[in-house]
Amino acid sequence: MTFPVRLYPTNAMASRYGMVSATVTNDLHGKGVFSTQINGEAFTGEATRKADSQRNGLANGAGNRGSYLSCTYSMNSSTQGTGQCRLSDGAEFSMHMGN
Repeated sequence: MTFPVRLYPTNAMASRYGMVSATVTNDLHGKGVFSTQINGEAFTGEATRKADSQRNGLANGAGNRGSYLSCTYSMNSSTQGTGQCRLSDGAEFSMHMGN
């Protein structure tokens, strides 16, 4: 199952990127593949639910130019959630998952 993800800027560093689209492809067993592109850099990584929670998780991606993106999220339902992301350059985003 693939979830659309939107990252909205929440600080001045992120405002230069605008809204960023991403995806999480979930294997329905607590793990998934997280991917996005920011400023022409492709990020790929994992989205994983925390062991002690059915709702909370982490999503991280490594960029093909050396940057990284770290996110925390909480699922409101099986197909929707929210969270926060921070890019290695200090840009911060509000994360919205699902339709």
